[in-house]
Amino acid sequence: MREPAARGPHPTEVALLASVFVVAACGLLYELAAGAIASYVLGDSVLQFSTIIGSYLFAMGIGSYLSRFFDRQLPAHFLRIELLVALSGGLLPVALFLANAYAPGAFRWLLYGLVLLVGTLVGLEIPLVMRILRRNVQLKELVSQVLTFDYLGALAVSLAFPLLLVPRLGLIRTGLLFGLLNALVAVWALWLFRHELRQWGAHAMACALTVALLAAGLAGAGQITTLTEDKLYADRVVFAETTPYQRIVVTHNPGQGRPGHRLYLNGNLQFAERDEYRYHEALVHPAMAAHGAPKKVAVLGGGDGMAVREILKYPSVESITLVELDPAMTTLFRDQPELAALNGGALKSPKLTIVNTDAFRWLEQSEDSFDVIVVDFPDPTNFNIGKLYTLSFYALLEQRLSASGYAVIQTTSPLVARQSFWTVVQTIEAAGLQTAPYHAHVPSFGEWGFVIASRRPWRLPIELPPGLRYLTPATLPLLFDFPADMARVPAQVNRLSNQVLVHSYETEWGRVHE
Repeated sequence: MREPAARGPHPTEVALLASVFVVAACGLLYELAAGAIASYVLGDSVLQFSTIIGSYLFAMGIGSYLSRFFDRQLPAHFLRIELLVALSGGLLPVALFLANAYAPGAFRWLLYGLVLLVGTLVGLEIPLVMRILRRNVQLKELVSQVLTFDYLGALAVSLAFPLLLVPRLGLIRTGLLFGLLNALVAVWALWLFRHELRQWGAHAMACALTVALLAAGLAGAGQITTLTEDKLYADRVVFAETTPYQRIVVTHNPGQGRPGHRLYLNGNLQFAERDEYRYHEALVHPAMAAHGAPKKVAVLGGGDGMAVREILKYPSVESITLVELDPAMTTLFRDQPELAALNGGALKSPKLTIVNTDAFRWLEQSEDSFDVIVVDFPDPTNFNIGKLYTLSFYALLEQRLSASGYAVIQTTSPLVARQSFWTVVQTIEAAGLQTAPYHAHVPSFGEWGFVIASRRPWRLPIELPPGLRYLTPATLPLLFDFPADMARVPAQVNRLSNQVLVHSYETEWGRVHE
């Protein structure tokens, strides 16, 4: 007897399995987008991603449970759910950015409300698809095929999200694009089940309206982004870019009140043109001038080139290595004429070598030693940055210092974040280095702190380079005097295993914003 010919895949089966791939990709993308936006706005990426992923998975469980109550007209239910996912997920980044700009008090409620809504809807999708597929596919094949396409979709978007989608499109465009993909799955279902849908005209109208809304949003994504950022930033936005590492925004105010450019990373002010010289002179010169004749200097962070500008005021300097994680930062402040003018073209100096890599990894791999190392990282708002303030990091830093070398570290505000400031000092000392803490008043930030670290005691320099606008030999000693409200307090060592600094920083700066 001849064996029966193997049955080829049913067209409905192929279409629905392809839908599973898209559905899984879109569902994970909305989850990642919510986590990324929460990290930008609320800080502490570990906490935000953890709570959002947990809430999302919980909501998917609710959705899966609720699917048991859908008995009839499964294709119609699937189509409607796809449209709801397309709208709620695709518009999620838009809604969150607008809430942060116009109703910041409602941001957390909206964030978790949308995460729970999208998660519940996504949890409904896969069970409905499986029940529709059960008409043509045996249970054993059904489960393996659905799960395979589900996992493949999740893999594809997990790789594309940080490497391609966010850097090229930004979060708002990415959300709208994937919302459009969900809507197109609904359109495909509209055609696929056209003979089963009782209210085909109403479903077709709903699909058309959803696609039109998301397509219009995608076309106007630039205007939406401008609308949100113009509200967040008092000055006109002249440059904005989302990179794999951060959101870079540069604003400009030509007026008299606070003229000049301002740089923001993930919404946090990094410098203001009108007074950045105070910060960068205080950061660089106490260590550089005390050394005497530094030849080899490293700058960790500081991709805006301002610290390099100050270092180049020393004729003895032969080479500077700038280690900046984000190549977009060094490119922007090297090639954009108005911004390059702020650092005096320092990033084009023949003495400078730019290395775009993680500073922690660079310290581990480097075998060079330096006379001065300037550490100019953003504040420890999350664990990823917090690792650059740990005992492990400072132990590596100590190995890269020459015998008579100095390192200087920007260390947040000793007035607002007193505990955090002295935690950094305690951690540096635990790495076997002597410390000389000091502070300077920078109007855009308030009272700001720094720490010089070395194997030998720091000594007050006799002279400073000519042409400084803030520091003088007479005023420099005053920076090392701490009044009672900024005086040293007991503090723990910040380790990779505990990251106490991130917690204290969030607590102290959180009081300011309450």
